[in-house]
Amino acid sequence: QVQLEESGGGLVQAGGSLRLSCAASGSIFSINAMGWYRQAPGKQRELVASITNRGNTDYADSVKGRFTISRDNAENTVYLQMNSLKPEDTAVYYCNAGVFTSPLRLNIYWGQGTQVTVSS
Repeated sequence: QVQLEESGGGLVQAGGSLRLSCAASGSIFSINAMGWYRQAPGKQRELVASITNRGNTDYADSVKGRFTISRDNAENTVYLQMNSLKPEDTAVYYCNAGVFTSPLRLNIYWGQGTQVTVSS
């Protein structure tokens, strides 16, 4: 089994910063893409940012220029640096990873979610 352990959520004022971390552990052969999703009450879960194992990134338009996704392949960890936070960034943030548990077996794993609340 693979586990994704998230940390870094919390309460911050508008304009502030937070850094989310997500570390994968377990029976890992390799990790493909990793990403962060978020879901606000009454809204669909949306992709915030993703990063491939080669470092290619993708961002939601709403966070471009403010958020930065990065990863440490040696530590199987993905980060989301969130700057210039806005109240509309308030959501539960979920870590996501495509993990090979063997050379030909890829499964998608999710973290349990961490609350990010941005106050005005």
